Amino acid sequence: MRDEKSLAHTRWNCKYHIVFAPKYRRQVFYREKRRAIGSILRKLCEWKNVNILEAEYCVDHIHMLLEIPPKMSVSGFMGYLKGKSSLMLYEQFGDLKFKYRNREFWCRGYYVDTVGKNTARIQECNERCNSDPHPTPEIRSRG
Repeated sequence: MRDEKSLAHTRWNCKYHIVFAPKYRRQVFYREKRRAIGSILRKLCEWKNVNILEAEYCVDHIHMLLEIPPKMSVSGFMGYLKGKSSLMLYEQFGDLKFKYRNREFWCRGYYVDTVGKNTARIQECNERCNSDPHPTPEIRSRG
């Protein structure tokens, strides 16, 4: 089986390891917020035809392994993902407006790396996150 996907005139295999955190690196990924963030991220990725290969929560950040089509820039997709998910979280949890200003749930930047040259490092990071005492529900998308 091949990992490549295709568009009209393109064959591609673009996988990215992306890490992003809430503003002030607050530890907010617990209970119903954890489930809500997972379903929101899954839904937003489906809307943009981005495949979630793997995703892990740590207490203060999220690791995602995404397959983003080449017609879409990583920075454009991350702006969409963080902006739209922030608005959806504020709609769902009104108490967030007291912790964060101006509907800014996520911190400004993010970490991105292409997958392939550092697979061992990504697995090591995910294993460290798995030592979290709170179980993580899956936010994996099947596609």
